Amino acid sequence: MSGERFGHNEAREILETPHADVFNLLAASNDIRRHSKGATVDLCAIVNAKSGLCPEDCAFCAQSAHHTTDASVYPLMKEDDILRHARAAEAMGANRFGIVTSGGGVENEDDLERVCSAITLIARESSLGRCASLGSLGPSLLTRLRDAGLQSVHHNIETAESFFDKICSTHTYAERVETVRAAKAMGFRVCCGGIFGMGESAEQRIEMALALRELNVDSIPLNFLNPIRGTRLENAEPVHPLDILKIIAMFRFLLPDKDIRVCGGRERNLRSLQPLMYAAGANCTMIGNYLTTQGRDYKEDLEMIADLGLSARGEA
Repeated sequence: MSGERFGHNEAREILETPHADVFNLLAASNDIRRHSKGATVDLCAIVNAKSGLCPEDCAFCAQSAHHTTDASVYPLMKEDDILRHARAAEAMGANRFGIVTSGGGVENEDDLERVCSAITLIARESSLGRCASLGSLGPSLLTRLRDAGLQSVHHNIETAESFFDKICSTHTYAERVETVRAAKAMGFRVCCGGIFGMGESAEQRIEMALALRELNVDSIPLNFLNPIRGTRLENAEPVHPLDILKIIAMFRFLLPDKDIRVCGGRERNLRSLQPLMYAAGANCTMIGNYLTTQGRDYKEDLEMIADLGLSARGEA
């Protein structure tokens, strides 16, 4: 809070905090959250606008064509259907809405036009912030999306560079970073994080956090693996709830002024400790369903936020 910049050694100390001392750690991370972000919680929601048959081989993904799962398969939704999901998200209390498509990028002009049209509709018909997660994007596509009214680009680096080839072989970590940098250069708000519990080490968790600090992203979604049957990580061991809290706290200490957004897997992995994610440093979350798994009733999330003495930024 005084401006001192923590580094690798402090991050390691946080992750090595004995479980018996976690609540002392949370008292400090909570102070940083309150100092930097106040008492409000930013709420976002997404729509899986195009599902399945992704050519990438990401080990965690139910939508990869390299896996055999029960994930739905369908082409890009029509604009009105995307708008319907956006309106439902706004009614739940979200103030940001993301259009997510499977695949390595926008495949054709028709899909690009449809996404752009949906973004323009959402801007006209709602008060939601507009975000999209469309795979790899270069300057020309980003310009089209910006002109349509897109404000934020979501593109995770997923994990540390040193662990990335254990998770994906069909594209590189550098390609993911290239999209993040292109979006930042064009003035987009960038949402970029990853997934924990895929077999990475504590050192690699720190490596990832420092990489995101170097990229100067605006919002950092922290996801915790929810293993899907049929994927390469279906038998992955879950991260202990107290270790999850330490990961969140580590990100808050290293990136005190950024939005820390706890998203997928929080229900399964944090279980009864979910409210403590805010004490650990989170100031944002995703409500509603995820891409291929269900979230909990949004009313429970709003109740939890209110019970903690916080307010949801998306609420009327």
